[in-house]
Amino acid sequence: MDYRSCRSQLNGYLGKRAAREFNPRDEAYTTLLSRVSSDVSMASSRGCPHTCRDAALAHFSFYEEYRKSRNAQLPSDFFSMKFGLDLPPQQRVHAGFFVYSFCMGSLPPRLPDLQRMMRIKEGLLGFGLIGAAAGTLVSLGFFGPILERIGYRRSILTLIPLLALLYATASFAGGPLAFFLLLFPVGIVIGGIEIILNLEADRTEHMMGHRIMNRAHAFWSFGFFSAGIISALVAQSGLSPQIHLLLMVPLVIVGVALILGRFDPAPHRTGTSDEKPTHVAMPTMAIMALVAVTLSAMIMEGAGIDWSAIYMRDVFAVPPFLSGFAVALGAGAQAVTRFFADPFVERYSPTAVSRVLLRVLGVGVLLVFFAPSDWLALVGFALMGVGTSVIFPLAMSAAAQLTDRPAPTNVASLAQISFVGFLLGPPLLGNVAEHFGIRWSFGVGLPLVILSMVCARALGTKPLKHEV
Repeated sequence: MDYRSCRSQLNGYLGKRAAREFNPRDEAYTTLLSRVSSDVSMASSRGCPHTCRDAALAHFSFYEEYRKSRNAQLPSDFFSMKFGLDLPPQQRVHAGFFVYSFCMGSLPPRLPDLQRMMRIKEGLLGFGLIGAAAGTLVSLGFFGPILERIGYRRSILTLIPLLALLYATASFAGGPLAFFLLLFPVGIVIGGIEIILNLEADRTEHMMGHRIMNRAHAFWSFGFFSAGIISALVAQSGLSPQIHLLLMVPLVIVGVALILGRFDPAPHRTGTSDEKPTHVAMPTMAIMALVAVTLSAMIMEGAGIDWSAIYMRDVFAVPPFLSGFAVALGAGAQAVTRFFADPFVERYSPTAVSRVLLRVLGVGVLLVFFAPSDWLALVGFALMGVGTSVIFPLAMSAAAQLTDRPAPTNVASLAQISFVGFLLGPPLLGNVAEHFGIRWSFGVGLPLVILSMVCARALGTKPLKHEV
């Protein structure tokens, strides 16, 4: 029996007035629903309707006593306190993705300035950027069980402000090796945030009964777009990257307090494996197929983030604002596509939608590769944003719904490899740019687009229902 059916049972057994008193953001409430759901299902299978009612009433009494005792006590620590806006679960997930990407999106538009300050070429800049990829690989492989022990609320309230602080610290690097070392902890924090937010999106859409994953990732893109525009304006003003990124830290802290201050993790998905999560999220064949689908989108999205500003500066000698705008434009086009993608996925299928978008991605890569003018290159970056929009969110949903292993393990396994491609591939393209020209950093993505189209069936060939 799922949570919605269980809530219906509670309405019947306890009365609608009592059922309305439950707090859906309360951890005890979700525990209660799990227990009642299990007991009701067992009693129903044995044909004991009175036992169903007795189980529900017993757990309800336990919840009432817990709520009264907890309301009479002050929170034991900062992380037990609730503050900020009281948002519905799905809006809190959207806002979490937004503030996380807003934190991430401030650095890429400033990479041309950091490259100039460090006086290095693209290859060494790419080496420095690999630090984040290395940290993410470590984090996604081992961080899942640690986050479960620490608690998702405590973790997310700490990790996002910490990410802003680490980005600001990395901007003070004097050379590529220092940049690498300072970005390594950035990657560790990114991996933890990715695990929490993607699992929360999947569990929330399961709890609510309709899809929110694509829209959640749309807010990630909106956050990146917003940060990109602000960073482009700041770059045009001449403010140093170090001061700019330091000023972002208190802004991110306020944003996290406002929109995640009342965050409570959604209940676990029902019907998934009960196997204990492993410390190392090794990929299965099903996960590897999903990796092949996401590879082109992840690497080309990362290439646009890391190299589009430098591309515009080196190829067309545009002013700083237009260089930063290229980063924001790709994220903005991606955001709009993700926001409106769900009806198409529900009407057709993940495979059909992904193949159309992969063709759009291919056209965008070709435009950037051959662009004779800056405006045509910007069109190419926008098409790349559209093409990369929903491939990864669809793959994350597919991974979370696999039943061979626990959802956290499958999500971490897919994210581990895909994000290594997202973070490791584009920095390595710096060597391509240094030896063959910055245009080739995008041209090498065409074979990857073909590979993704071949493997697109792994996402599923049947239309997805709005309900889950």
